[in-house]
Amino acid sequence: MSADTRAKLIDGSLQALRAHGIAGVSARTIAAAAGVNQALVFYHFGTVDQLLAAACRSATEARIAAYRERFAAVRSLRELLDLGRDLHREERAEGNVTVLAQLLAGAQAEPRLAPAVAGALALWTAEIERVLTRLLAQSPVAELADPAGLARAVSAAFVGLELFEGVDEPAAGSAFLALERLAVLAEVVDDLGPVTRRALRAKLRLRG
Repeated sequence: MSADTRAKLIDGSLQALRAHGIAGVSARTIAAAAGVNQALVFYHFGTVDQLLAAACRSATEARIAAYRERFAAVRSLRELLDLGRDLHREERAEGNVTVLAQLLAGAQAEPRLAPAVAGALALWTAEIERVLTRLLAQSPVAELADPAGLARAVSAAFVGLELFEGVDEPAAGSAFLALERLAVLAEVVDDLGPVTRRALRAKLRLRG
């Protein structure tokens, strides 16, 4: 029963974030969404912030698990971008982009939320890093590539695009198109012949 109540409260907190935003989330609104007594928020989690932190991690772990096989199946940067588009569309439809935006906003005003939100973003980044490490291993730019740094940049870009789309959808679409062109450029580099690849590596070493 305790585990069931905790699960209801976590789900209720996510529903409350979608419905009321971070400013309207309280023990009362969470309990109402969960269908339980609001005293149980404090009994199981201590504070509303601690419940939101738990919900943030739980929701992120669940979403990553849902995409893990698709990440593992990615074979090119173009496929990674296509998966990113699918993820973006599906997460927005589920209301999870709203949850992320509200938690990010809440973390700016309430530092106690920041570690949980940063931890959730780090989980996504780790998945992306694994894919980039695998894809870039045989690339001419492998010696200069930084999969960890690129993964953080990709995560930051997608978070920004998700928030950007809410206020300027055409501009967000234009940004996605620019990323697609970069993916095409990467494919062109990968298709270079061995002599050209060696020349490119040498030039990149000099520039590095």
